[in-house]
Amino acid sequence: MRPDPPDPAPGRVRPAGVVRAAVVRAEDAPGATLVVRLDQLPVGALALGGELARLRHALSGTAYAGLDKIALYGPGGPGRDLDYRFVQALPDGSFDFRAGCGHSLLAAVVAEGPRPGPVTVRAVTTGDTVLCEPYGDAYTLSFLKAPTAPGTLPTGRPVDVLGGVPVSLVRYGNPYVFVDARHLSETETETETGTGTEADDALRDRLLALRAEAARILGHPPRSALPKIAAFAEGPEGLSVRALTVGGWHPRLALTGAAALAAAGALDGTVVPAPTGPVRTPGGTVTVSAAPDRVRVHHKRAEVLGGLELPWRIHATA
Repeated sequence: MRPDPPDPAPGRVRPAGVVRAAVVRAEDAPGATLVVRLDQLPVGALALGGELARLRHALSGTAYAGLDKIALYGPGGPGRDLDYRFVQALPDGSFDFRAGCGHSLLAAVVAEGPRPGPVTVRAVTTGDTVLCEPYGDAYTLSFLKAPTAPGTLPTGRPVDVLGGVPVSLVRYGNPYVFVDARHLSETETETETGTGTEADDALRDRLLALRAEAARILGHPPRSALPKIAAFAEGPEGLSVRALTVGGWHPRLALTGAAALAAAGALDGTVVPAPTGPVRTPGGTVTVSAAPDRVRVHHKRAEVLGGLELPWRIHATA
């Protein structure tokens, strides 16, 4: 983390008291999410980079130091219960305000507490509307957009070639790059069975190179968290997937990645076959389904780990 800048002249910095936040962990996520309800923010707070950097700095003395996902939410507009904005903290101390995170969306729903019936959430960052339906202690999350909707294939093509490798670029929940592991080298694809660090690193580096090329095509900055990327293999037991997240391998598969995978499988001509059962990942299985008007990700769970009170300051400009 960069050191805090010097304070402006007296009278130009206004202490803003304390913000109450919840820490929520979705079961398959790489880490917990710091969830802040917007009405807990001080008057004038915009939750921009400088404010969020100070918020993360305050976490350094807690059990949640290094937490890199932030969910900001509040009451929704007409036809939805909640509006939600996701912010991804990047390893260099900056923030990405363009990505989405389904696990953090679920974290906001769980932090809000039980409601009678389903909860409709508008993901402001990505424009998605997600229906969260409780079933016992789990949720089914439905992305309320047809897989065939305009823009799901951002280049207009079901297959693009990056570095000699055929891939499908899909924008559904988040922009994703999907690559069939058969088109990678034998050493790289050994990681499907977890056979060693050298092969693991080779696959990661190859995927990062493909991701960088896709970022250029889609207009994302090189240091952005987007697009996401995943390699898959099809076998007798169905699909198996391995995906990258910010900072390394995802322990399972991002919730938006599961949705994008199902959307890609529902489209003609992509490299992704339609999932016919649970999708295998290094951390267990993920269940998805596609319908003409939506994609569902099933059996998702999250729990509140604790609450925090954190300082928040606003820098006035006059």
